[in-house]
Amino acid sequence: MVDPGICGFICSILAWKEGKEVKFDIQSECGQIKKLAGTLGPITLKDLFVPLTRCPVFRSAEVSKCHLACPIPSALVKTAEVVLGLALRKEVTIQFLT
Repeated sequence: MVDPGICGFICSILAWKEGKEVKFDIQSECGQIKKLAGTLGPITLKDLFVPLTRCPVFRSAEVSKCHLACPIPSALVKTAEVVLGLALRKEVTIQFLT
């Protein structure tokens, strides 16, 4: 689950491994995230080691006109890393302190 902040569009990311690919089921009320979900195909290990501008997740985010600061694309990359065994499951937090 990703709470992206002030927009209030909570996003649910379900991911699983099929062969050498990670597939996603992305649920959100955000129009841009819905479009991203419709355009993003499976992710492979190779996709996680390309420059940002060639990463399928961030390319789909750009085509879908996601806001630059939206944390959903980064959450998708982190999720793919966990599913592929490249990272451990751990909550990620951005906290603004006054």
